[in-house]
Amino acid sequence: MTNHIHYPKILVFLQFALIGLMLLFSSGVLHSPLALSVFSIGAVLGVWALNHNKLGNFNIQPKMKENATLITSGIYAYVRHPMYTSVITMMFGVLLSTPSLIEIILFTLLIGVLLLKAKKEETIWLKESEAYAQYKKGTKFFIPFVL
Repeated sequence: MTNHIHYPKILVFLQFALIGLMLLFSSGVLHSPLALSVFSIGAVLGVWALNHNKLGNFNIQPKMKENATLITSGIYAYVRHPMYTSVITMMFGVLLSTPSLIEIILFTLLIGVLLLKAKKEETIWLKESEAYAQYKKGTKFFIPFVL
């Protein structure tokens, strides 16, 4: 299944569907200072990651773009998938604003989808770039210094 031509698009669809559903069931992060703080931290992480990645290099689908460049500066010096870290952190803020069973389930599913996307990306990078294996050894997956 992971090698199916539509697999990357399915993962992106699931990611955005789960985010949309979480936002639909949420009362919004503005109602909780803690939720807003966590959401804001995630947004800052995302902007930091985007600041170090060229637009033409960035791909929302877990596929390799032609002439893609391995980014190892900024937050990429600490984690290999900072955009997913950003999404997880922001959506954890949303979860904190309306901690219901449905939100917990949706959040858990979202993390699963992002893990699948990240694993797919890593498989591709390891095939395409000798430098990626070395980069992988010196960085964490999602959480700096931890995981």
